[in-house]
Order: sequence, then structure tokens, then C-alpha cells
Amino acid sequence: MPTRNNLYIFILALGVFGILTTEMGVVGILPLIADYYQISVAKASLLVSLFALAVAISGPIMPLLFSGINRKKVMILVLSLFLLGNIVSIFASNFTVLLLARVIPAFFHPVYCSLALTAAASSVSKEDAPKAVSKVMMGVNAGMILGVPITNFIANGTSLEMAMLFFAILNALALLATLLFVPSLPVKEGLSYGTQLNVLKKPIVWKAIATVIFISSATSGVNSFIAEYLESVTNISGTFLSIMLFIFGLASLLGNIIGGNLLSKNPIKTTTLFPFVLGIVFLLSFVTGKTPSTMIMERPR
Repeated sequence: MPTRNNLYIFILALGVFGILTTEMGVVGILPLIADYYQISVAKASLLVSLFALAVAISGPIMPLLFSGINRKKVMILVLSLFLLGNIVSIFASNFTVLLLARVIPAFFHPVYCSLALTAAASSVSKEDAPKAVSKVMMGVNAGMILGVPITNFIANGTSLEMAMLFFAILNALALLATLLFVPSLPVKEGLSYGTQLNVLKKPIVWKAIATVIFISSATSGVNSFIAEYLESVTNISGTFLSIMLFIFGLASLLGNIIGGNLLSKNPIKTTTLFPFVLGIVFLLSFVTGKTPSTMIMERPR
């Protein structure tokens, strides 16, 4: 039984890794996408911002709609949509097709991620649930940490199509593993839609939603243009850019660990100070962005 649970949780982690890599991987190759389709980087960033908007819109709705359906069937549906979107992305002849191939599956992103976390928790005892959830979260963190630099490395070393193929392979592996090794998972104790929606009556829920929207908008704005920023402002490119994106991802992971510890000790103080600290970091990035070599090249002769 432990071995079976470990395999099940690994498959869930692989699934969220593939989906998060699909979501975040393009962050590191936006300049390449802009060059490939002869568009501006700002327009290319719609691949990130509209994906995030689709997730935000569907987040409160889609998991609720699919809450009464067999979990394995939902996993297969979502992974199939992401795989199909990735395949279309490989052969996308224009930017509009690429954008649609990403945004449509994005509406199902919250379904799989929320399902993976709850399924992991319910597959073990109540005492082991936090450990099971943390293992799935490692897939989320790995997608955010490794997805961006690996995608950048593949695209720079081969082609944009190969980077899209990388997304497809990850989702295909997760889909195949789900089909072969995940048992049927019917919903035994489904809650009515009304019961699930009652949580929206609590004011603190809406405060939390508003806080997440504003902070996520700020961080996503930075994340979306981090590759372009490093290339155009600090003159970092090629393999070194992949390394810097990897370091950026590791810093995000470290921040998650530190943030979790701080929230456990003093949640009110942490959530109050965090936006101010984040703002200071962004201002410092704006002021100190140019490296000495950049400033030397720009010095009037």
C-alpha cells in the first residue's frame, strides 16, 4: 500500500510539474517568441498574462463544476487538453493560434491543481496528509524553478519548436502514467454546490482573494518580463541567462520555505509587511538594474 500511494502521489506531482512548466516555461523564451512571430515582447507576454487571467477566472468556478465527477476521468481530460494544446503550439503558424492553444487549456489548470492536492491528502491517513500535499507541491515548485531555465536552454540550443515539444512530452508522460497506474477515483462524499459556495459569505475570504490578486499581479508582471529585462537591461544572454533564471527559481523556492515558516509563527505581521518588502525589492531592481559593463558601454565618448 505505501508503494502504491507513493507512485500515485508521484504521478500527481508529475502532472502538476508538466502543467506548471507549460504555464511558466514561456517566461524564459518570450524574446525568442517575439522574434519568431515578428511581434513585440509586450504582445508576446500575452501568452503569460492571458494564461494567468484564464486561471484567475476559472479558479473559483471550474473545480466546483467538476467536483462530482470521477477524479481519474477529470485528470485524463485536463492532461489531454494540455497535451493537445502543446502539440498545436509546436506547429502554430501564427501567434493567434499559439495564444489560443495556451489559453483554452489554462481554464482547466485550477481543476487539476486543486484535484491533485486534495487527492494526495485523501490517499493517506490524516496524519500523513501534510507530507503527501508537500510532495505534490514539489511538483509545483519544480515547474516554476526548473521549467523556465530548462525551456530557455532548449530553445536557445535547438529551436522554439523543441521547447514546445518539451512541454508536450511532460504532459504526455503524466497522461500515460495516469491511464496505466491511477485507479478509478469516484467521488464518494460530494458536497452540494450551495454548501461549497457558502465559504464566499465570509468577508475574510474576499480580503484574501483581493490580496492574492494584487500581489500576484505584481509578481507576475515581473516574472513575465524577467528574461527580457535580463537581456536588454543587464546584457545577460545565452547559457548565462538560463543559469540566472535557474537562480531566480531557486530564490523563489527559498522564499516559499521562508514565507511558510514566517506565516506559521506570525501570519498577521508577515502578510502585512510582505507587500512593503516586495515593493522595496522592485524599486531596488529598477534602480540597480544596470550592470557596470552596461553603464560603461552607455558612457558618452
